[in-house]
Amino acid sequence: MRVFSYTEPRENIVHYQPWYLRCDGEWQPRRVVEGRRHGKGVVACLEGCTDRDRALALMNCEIGVRREQLPATAPGEYYWNDLLGLEVVNLQQESLGRVDHLLETGANDVLVVAGEHERLIPFVLDRVVKQVDLETGVILVDWDADY
Repeated sequence: MRVFSYTEPRENIVHYQPWYLRCDGEWQPRRVVEGRRHGKGVVACLEGCTDRDRALALMNCEIGVRREQLPATAPGEYYWNDLLGLEVVNLQQESLGRVDHLLETGANDVLVVAGEHERLIPFVLDRVVKQVDLETGVILVDWDADY
């Protein structure tokens, strides 16, 4: 079956065992038998998924892995999930809102910050993002509140 992967590189998704598939609101573990990059996407074969009908039954299911399955991040690296919900504060100590989600633009990732209005803040460490403090839940940015 074809899968869409958020891993970098995309084919790394096949190395996580097991996958947890959310179908109809329920998470269930599934073992990956094999998988590989195929064009711009990834194809994978799951245990027990032996024909087209079984594969179609999994269409639109969400793939997840447990946090402990992921490799540790290096200093200055963050999983997007770690940044969601963090408060974003500028150098003037003005709260700009909270990280709602992130966008991948090619040049750099972008924080989508929901506050009094939505802000798009480039996630460029040292230049724009001065500090990420996961313990206090705050991202310090060099960003004017009027942007």
